[in-house]
Amino acid sequence: MAENRVFTVWDYVVFASMLLISTAIGIFSALKHGRTGQRTTEEFLVGNRQISAYPIAFSLAASFMSAITMIGYPAEVYNTGLNVLLLNFTFLLTSIITCLIYIPLFYRLNIISTYEYINRRFGRVVRYQIVCSFMVYMFFYLGIVTYTPSFALSQVTGMDMWTSVVITGLACTLYTTLGGIKAVVWTDVFQLCIMVIGLVAVLIQGSIHVGGFGKIWNIAKNGNRTDIFDFDPDPRKLYTTWSVGIGAVFGWVSIYGCNQVQVQRYLACKSEREAIKAVMLNSVGVIVLFTVSCLSGLVMYAVYETCDPIKMNRVSTSDQLTPLLVVDLFDQMPGFPGLFVASAYSGTLSTISSGISAMAAVAVEDFLKPIWKPWAQLSSRKKTLVSKLLAMTFGLTTIGLAGVSSLLGRNVVQVTLMFDGLILGPILGVFTLAALFPKSNGKGACVGWFVGVAFSMWIGIGGLIYPPSRELSELLETSTAGCLEANATTSTPVNVTSMLTTLIPTKQEERPDIAENLYAISFYYYGSIGCLSTVLVGLIISMLTGGTENVDPCLIAPIVHTIYKYVFKNKLNASIPETSDNLITIPVLKQSSKGSVDSPVLNPIKSTRI
Repeated sequence: MAENRVFTVWDYVVFASMLLISTAIGIFSALKHGRTGQRTTEEFLVGNRQISAYPIAFSLAASFMSAITMIGYPAEVYNTGLNVLLLNFTFLLTSIITCLIYIPLFYRLNIISTYEYINRRFGRVVRYQIVCSFMVYMFFYLGIVTYTPSFALSQVTGMDMWTSVVITGLACTLYTTLGGIKAVVWTDVFQLCIMVIGLVAVLIQGSIHVGGFGKIWNIAKNGNRTDIFDFDPDPRKLYTTWSVGIGAVFGWVSIYGCNQVQVQRYLACKSEREAIKAVMLNSVGVIVLFTVSCLSGLVMYAVYETCDPIKMNRVSTSDQLTPLLVVDLFDQMPGFPGLFVASAYSGTLSTISSGISAMAAVAVEDFLKPIWKPWAQLSSRKKTLVSKLLAMTFGLTTIGLAGVSSLLGRNVVQVTLMFDGLILGPILGVFTLAALFPKSNGKGACVGWFVGVAFSMWIGIGGLIYPPSRELSELLETSTAGCLEANATTSTPVNVTSMLTTLIPTKQEERPDIAENLYAISFYYYGSIGCLSTVLVGLIISMLTGGTENVDPCLIAPIVHTIYKYVFKNKLNASIPETSDNLITIPVLKQSSKGSVDSPVLNPIKSTRI
């Protein structure tokens, strides 16, 4: 049974203020442009591509981190140690890959939905494979990030869970619908500041409570929580240098490189250079925020070193550890628990608003425009109104889907990363085929996607039915030696392991051999498995079906043309030049003296107009 505390009036005041300010920003954005702005869907969805790099960087960081960083990762460090800090390397590598491959490609195509690109490259069948995958992923993902903080905080603070879910969802839907992408971006800036303040407050107060950060580090070191590197090549181990530092790259690239939620923000920048600047600034912000979050996990371990709250039944799941820590640290400081709750919900609001905006963009660009013929006859104002109604609909649907997340039995970090790998991995594979392999075709992409989804789902579902053993989960030991007698309970102590092994059969012999091998692979590899299997099968099928003969050169990532120029010592001027303008016309390939382009990589490629 989780230990319940009651919020004070000041806690509710701080929390309510955050919601009101976030909503006010959206309303202000709508009123500011009420006479001249938001007359087109482009204004509503990408802000007429006139937003500078700095607010976009803040927005990217806020929506990417979400409440998962605030609540999930400190508990993950408490249970497994600082090895997750290697994700900072992954963030940096992901940003570099995104800036080299995907931003130059998407920005120069003058698109709003990334899936328009797949349609131009592989056709409508593959386009709607990917679009449907994205929509399914977003519904479940938004349900998770809406439900998780509400459940965790309600169990510890006494806040009514469904009241907080509904209020949060309605506030988010309101300012996203009224203000569009500009409201999303500027509320993200405010919410990121609240998130940073909340995490830093925990770090400072925790250091004061324990007796200094040096003491926190020594306690964590004695408890084996400060080990970062583990070069064990076993792919079944949850956290190693290889799984976290390399395997996770595929998952993050699938989010930053081709996920509409993130790409829509790049496309709202004033120029390609501004978009690249935003991504690199975002990586710095993410690394700082994530590091502070992980250090808060060390604070948690130092506070509960000799009295594990889960074993003492103070909380029922590891997702409730961070809210409990906040209540314990700030028990005599009214308003501060409310500040942390506000910071956690800021992450939730940021993620939901970005997701709603992205889903509205996809619905308009990938469904209404190409399928609904009367769309072309509507006025710009009516099109914008439809876009807003779609955003409102998706926001309200997210509130309903939050209940589905209550059926998931694993902690928030693992569930989220698992979904990222299983669904986004094959999507990344299709985008990789399209951007980097000129000979790949729609048939290869279609079959490759099916194989990638089937293979990764097979492993993922197997991993859910047969979760990894405690040794592979690398859960570190906790203690109750210092707990007071008054806190003792006669019930059987509950360990974190039980939260991860609820589906494990009671008899060891009931687990098939494959459960100890293939199904036990770390979820950090799910994204790489889905992506690489999609690419491999896609290339094979493309070769067997004759490949592609007439690829528009602007549909291939500019870096491919750059590599061709240096490898074959022959300048191929095929990609669209970088500019702040929205180019539609694509330049024709420069021919050689013989009157043709002698490209063993890109031939035969003919320039067309989109």
